[in-house]
Amino acid sequence: MPGERARPRGSLRMVDVSAKRATMREAVAEGAIRMSPEALCAIAEGRLPKGDVLPAAETAGVLAAKRTAHLLPLCHPVSFSAAAVEATCDPHLPGVRVRTSVRGRASTGFEMEALVAASVALLTVYDMAKALDPEMVIGEIAVQSKWGGKSGKWARGAR
Repeated sequence: MPGERARPRGSLRMVDVSAKRATMREAVAEGAIRMSPEALCAIAEGRLPKGDVLPAAETAGVLAAKRTAHLLPLCHPVSFSAAAVEATCDPHLPGVRVRTSVRGRASTGFEMEALVAASVALLTVYDMAKALDPEMVIGEIAVQSKWGGKSGKWARGAR
């Protein structure tokens, strides 16, 4: 802020977005969890003791998006209009892919909400399937696209 003194090294502060105009925005993120073909087959067939993995992961992702500002200390609490999480089995990994989108009107973007939703959805898959495959690997979590605000549209790999 104008007139602010230099902060000591290592100090933190939340960015002031009060001067930014609220606009419609959306962020999309994706991630994956790799696992044994046997574990994927059990998920696809609904044979896990904890229940049906994909809807549990999708629900957990939506709930996590709503709690993002409570998890990340410098993330603005934002109100969004829609959050969607889609978890699908991918035999080519083998594993589960997750795609999330968060949309609404705000003065800052929803990238963190989309990333948290993807991360927690994948952690839910791990939690529910770890007895079958403790060597599962979560990764490839990234923002794929975003739009709205002053910077407009952005998509991964579209330079």
